[in-house]
Amino acid sequence: MSKRVFIDAKLATLAEGGRPYGLIDHGAVAVEDGLICWVGAESALPSTFQSWDKVDCGGRVMTPGLVDCHTHVVFGGNRAREFEMRLEGATYEEIARAGGGIVSTVMATRSATDAELLEQALTRVDALRAEGVTTIEIKSGYGLDIETEHRMLRTARRIAGLRPVRVKTSFLGAHAIPPEFKGLSSVYIDEVCIPALRAAHAEGLVDAVDGFMEGIAFSGDEITRVFKAARELGLPVKLHAEQLSNLGGAKLAASFGALSADHLEYLDEAGVSAMKEAGTVAVILPGAFYFLREKQSPPIALFRKHEVPMAIATDCNPGSSPLASLLLTMNMSATLFRLTPEECLRGATQHAARALGLDDCGTIDVGKRADLALWNIAHPNELSYRIGFNPLYQSYFSGELCHQ
Repeated sequence: MSKRVFIDAKLATLAEGGRPYGLIDHGAVAVEDGLICWVGAESALPSTFQSWDKVDCGGRVMTPGLVDCHTHVVFGGNRAREFEMRLEGATYEEIARAGGGIVSTVMATRSATDAELLEQALTRVDALRAEGVTTIEIKSGYGLDIETEHRMLRTARRIAGLRPVRVKTSFLGAHAIPPEFKGLSSVYIDEVCIPALRAAHAEGLVDAVDGFMEGIAFSGDEITRVFKAARELGLPVKLHAEQLSNLGGAKLAASFGALSADHLEYLDEAGVSAMKEAGTVAVILPGAFYFLREKQSPPIALFRKHEVPMAIATDCNPGSSPLASLLLTMNMSATLFRLTPEECLRGATQHAARALGLDDCGTIDVGKRADLALWNIAHPNELSYRIGFNPLYQSYFSGELCHQ
């Protein structure tokens, strides 16, 4: 059995109530077999733990391992040329006619081998891990046919076996309309998306079901059919909602008890209220807002007013958020949307875990997984303050050192 005690740490436990960040100066954390079994001031450490192996944290800040709860890290190719074309003045329509847009990523993903998809995804996952990320959500959605959607999900599952990171998968067959079904979105949902979901679930590849409800994607009726199929399979749902317009996506997601609704720039108070009632987490994605140069910000004040928990995530994807830094995401959340540094840290830990339906991580508390990050900083507010600076000293996955 593995038994160790972390000593002389400034603990940002993120426990509710009490001190900001749940701070404990000169704290200690006892870990047995990958789980936290005691947390508190080192001076109060029970004698039971005195003989255990010690890890001296040297007064560094310790937080829960970070959680990136919305990513698309498995895909083929990139869209750097498309980015360049936009800067040269090309319109979305011109880029699409030149073979750009999501269609280009779909074609690149379909043509990539399994080995290529895995190799490219691991580089992004490793970048996240190097910043203290210990749990990551990975979506499908760039295959848009049964075979490639399944290959993406299998690749995501393989990552968890090759790296010390926890992976939760989301089936995103309702991401976009593939070129072969142009003008036939409803047919695509019934003939490809839902059958692909059922088959992927039967293979054990799916932890949750996602969709994109927007004028350029799928209607409320089409998303409802996907969510009903998810409910029949006993799978939780989440939704890309209100990114470009207010079509009532968050309200629809809440009616299905969704884990989260994500983006939310155009969300109104009725949608926020519905999310609060359903316990649905708001996932804020500043990377896409920044990269697309959007102007409409998500309703942060309404989330606070209705006490809707806010998670933050990279939305790492090739088209609208080629971002593989959760630390930069925290800074963006603060500078672009005015989240406080504590809200940013909770958004990348406690609330991000909740957005994935996880109650065994995201805070430093007894009974939780010992997924921990140790930082060369004096206070946790530095994690949102710095830009392009990674102060990670060590991270631990189930109590075992996984990055230094």
